[in-house]
Amino acid sequence: MAKILIAEDEIPINDLIKKNLCLVGHECFQTFDGPSALDAALTGHFDLIVLDVMLPGVSGFDIITKIKETKTPVIFVTAKGALADRLKGLRLGADDYIVKPFEILELIERIDAVLRRVYGTTSVFGFDGISVDFGSRTVRKNGSEVVLTPKEFDLLEALIKNRNLALSRDRLIYLVWTYDFDGNDRTVDTHVQRLRKKLGIENRLKTVYKTGYRLEV
Repeated sequence: MAKILIAEDEIPINDLIKKNLCLVGHECFQTFDGPSALDAALTGHFDLIVLDVMLPGVSGFDIITKIKETKTPVIFVTAKGALADRLKGLRLGADDYIVKPFEILELIERIDAVLRRVYGTTSVFGFDGISVDFGSRTVRKNGSEVVLTPKEFDLLEALIKNRNLALSRDRLIYLVWTYDFDGNDRTVDTHVQRLRKKLGIENRLKTVYKTGYRLEV
């Protein structure tokens, strides 16, 4: 996974971002003001930077201008939501621009999208003798192929990419079925049960009471 710098002066938001990005497997480093963020960005060799605009000492707009030669992808996460600010951030070279308040799952998805675009997708993920190849969309357990339907694979992929996070049934419907969905949330339960049975991951794929499901890896 990626090495990510979080440059955000609001400690609770910085900690929230770090906690959730670490849960899905990223390595995170925190800074809380402009000068330290700039120094870290220039010397830390990060794969991506989550950058606030209104940092004390040096603004995020100034930082992205000064670190262009590093070619490090930047996602602005800021309360500055005016159109002029969003356009400025993108024109300065930001790969994305997210306005506070934001949903943490959306931030994770935006980060994954930027990482895929810049570096390509990690092709294989493994746990408990299970190997998931996202490129060929195949799954093996202890060397033997496990046949999944397209939606079962999509569900497994969504759970892996958001591993250790509780995903509501509605969120899973959005991630897996999107506009093709014409059933109800029992469809999610049925597909989860099939994944548990086919892969033997009852101890990993947990039911979150009154919420949905979480893949604990």
